[in-house]
Parts: sequence; C-alpha cells; structure tokens
Amino acid sequence: MKNMSRPNQITALTVGVAFLAFIAAIVYGIVAAGNDRARAESADTSIVLRDDSHRLDTAEHSNVTLVEFLDFECEACGAAYPFIEQLREQYAGQVTFVARYFPIPSHRNALNAAYAVESAARQDKFEEMYQRMFQTQTEWGESQDSKAALFRTFAEDLGLDMKQYDADVASESVKTRVQKDIDDGTALGVSGTPTFFLNGEKLEVTSTADFHRAIESALAN
Repeated sequence: MKNMSRPNQITALTVGVAFLAFIAAIVYGIVAAGNDRARAESADTSIVLRDDSHRLDTAEHSNVTLVEFLDFECEACGAAYPFIEQLREQYAGQVTFVARYFPIPSHRNALNAAYAVESAARQDKFEEMYQRMFQTQTEWGESQDSKAALFRTFAEDLGLDMKQYDADVASESVKTRVQKDIDDGTALGVSGTPTFFLNGEKLEVTSTADFHRAIESALAN
C-alpha cells in the first residue's frame, strides 16, 4: 500500500485536529452548563426555536429539530461546522437544522459577522453567508481590527443588492434581530458556543458517536 501523500496527510491532520477541538468544545460546554443548570431547567424551553429562527434545512415529515447557538468567530464552532454539514447530509429530510446567533463579547468581530449574516438573510442568502463565514474563519478570526469591510466583500461575491445590504447591516432592525437570539440563549443558560438543543433539550454529549446516538434516539421516538 502506498504511503499517504503529504497534502493528504496535512488534510487528515487538519480534520483530526478540528474534530478534537469540536469534542473539547462539547466537553467544555457540559462543564459550563453545570454552572447554569438550575437556570436552564427553569427556563421556558419554547424559546429554543422561534418562528423567525433561521432554518438551514427543514424536515417536512419529522419533528426532530437540532438548534445550534453559535458564534462565527468561535474556533470551536468553526471546528463543529464540517461535522454539522455531515449531519445535514446524513439526516436530510429527517432533521430540521437551525442556526441561532450567540456572538461572544470577547470576540472582536463576532457581532460584525452576525450582522453581516443577518443582512444577507434579508436577501435570502443566509446559508450562503453562514457558510462563507466558517469557510474563511481562519483568515479573519481573532483579529482586533474590524472586518466589516471584508464581510461586505462577501456580500458582493454573493451578488447581494449592496445598497440594501449597507442599509441593513447598519440598521437597528438587524441589531435587534441578533440581540433576540442572544437574549434567548442567555435565558436558556447558554454560556459558550457551540451549544446545541435537540427537540428543545440541551444536548450533553462527549463524542460525535453520542451525537449520532442522540439523533437516532430522537428519530426512533
């Protein structure tokens, strides 16, 4: 058997590191969730999913829903992104996937990214901008300079009406929409990202296998 080429080795290593980061984030989320458990248990779980929450996929004949509170600048969310895309492909038509904003205050461009994605959503390009943010995260994440201008080029690349985009990204309406997700997440006890809810309940797993088992169990029930 031939040895794996160096580019393939690098790709495999990158994917492996990303999955380890994702699992570490899940474990961290469980520990952090312990500090907010009482608050989460007393929260109104009906706010996990709103009518205007952004659905990446909708399962017409299934009531299984996975909601992710995320931060586009969060490295753990970036690591989770390929896995979530795999789940979307695997469970297409069976699970509704929802993305909700939860930008972390310490991330300089987390709000800018959320505003850009929400502005793209106003032109029916939520998923495209959502994907662009995670696909380019390593290029702009952790920067202390505003990346609003870079995000505007993403909007141009997607063919958005830039006059409308510029108005939306600076609008109180977009800010209010993003803040509503933040407020709901806070009320639910979300303290870090990514945080997942499966059918309204906070998902506490320690591996991707646990993730699959939880979904399979929800589908079976």
